[in-house]
Amino acid sequence: MLLLDPTARPVIGHRGNRAHAPENTVASLLEAVAVGADAVEFDVRVTRDGELVLLHDPTLDRTTDATGEVASMPLAELRGVDAGARFTRDEQSFPWRGRGADVPTFDEVVETLPRTLPLIVELKTAAATPALMAAIVRHNLYERVLVAGFDPASTLPMRGGVVPLGASTPDIASLLLPALLRRPLAAPWFRALCIPPKHRGVPVPIGALARATRPHGVVTHVWTINEPAQARRLWQRGVQGIITDDPGLILAARGGG
Repeated sequence: MLLLDPTARPVIGHRGNRAHAPENTVASLLEAVAVGADAVEFDVRVTRDGELVLLHDPTLDRTTDATGEVASMPLAELRGVDAGARFTRDEQSFPWRGRGADVPTFDEVVETLPRTLPLIVELKTAAATPALMAAIVRHNLYERVLVAGFDPASTLPMRGGVVPLGASTPDIASLLLPALLRRPLAAPWFRALCIPPKHRGVPVPIGALARATRPHGVVTHVWTINEPAQARRLWQRGVQGIITDDPGLILAARGGG
């Protein structure tokens, strides 16, 4: 799979084409595909009635015209929500209001996107793990999905299986000292690092982490990178994937060398 290829430099649409369309919507994901993104990344949570849906936050407040916790609502209650209502690039205009961008289910997204498109799925809560595991089986996604979760509880039930997983935040923290000291690592259980340039304002030693885990076949994907020059520097430091809000811009940078 492209997302696990140590020789690849995939450009991955962060929540779709987030710089230009409302995040975690079908429209945003399709825009990322249209501009040529090699893969897409999105977040999943579970509704009160056990349906897997795309949403980053625990509540609807920031990104939609509704309020309340996703986990407390049945899917039917989410169907009328406008997930494009708050999208703006200038804090004055809201071009996606009333255009039918809703909170999609995981099934809807998988059935709409190209069937070979690689996916990074981030579990925002361990409550969503059983539903995601069932959906991976239902759609036969084993060859195109990488599952990440910063909370180790979210991916724990999937460890030891056939679905490739990303490291949790505690896993990454445990790597920092040996990576900086260039000590050899024991073979990790995860297949990928999905990491930011900074964590709580402190720079993350991305180059050292990538170098330390590479002998074990672990790939490194960095989020959220929206500056072409920064993307090029990361590729030069041995990073594989660039997770970006603006995949078209970063694709142009990759093409320019």
